[in-house]
Amino acid sequence: MVNAVPVIDLEHLARQTFGDTALRNYVLGLFLSQSKALIAEGRADPSALGRVAHKLSGSARGLGVARVAEMAATVEALDPDARKDAFARLAACVDEANAAIEALLAS
Repeated sequence: MVNAVPVIDLEHLARQTFGDTALRNYVLGLFLSQSKALIAEGRADPSALGRVAHKLSGSARGLGVARVAEMAATVEALDPDARKDAFARLAACVDEANAAIEALLAS
């Protein structure tokens, strides 16, 4: 089954960046850097998974990266002992989003 939620909601992103391509690219670049750093932090420090998920949820939601936002919210809501497995799925969502962002920035 194919996920009906786009990796990046480009209409939402355009509204958030006022249709300004330079601003869009800037905030996507920030998300790219931040998300990679946060995933690395979560892998290095499992006690930080809730905080990492919270940060990813907020920034992803603001940019229209809904799958990451939803998975991050799920990780954040879990009991700390249950977060590790879900965090692996979050990391996969972030990888997918970052690949889409890199392709968008390269176009």
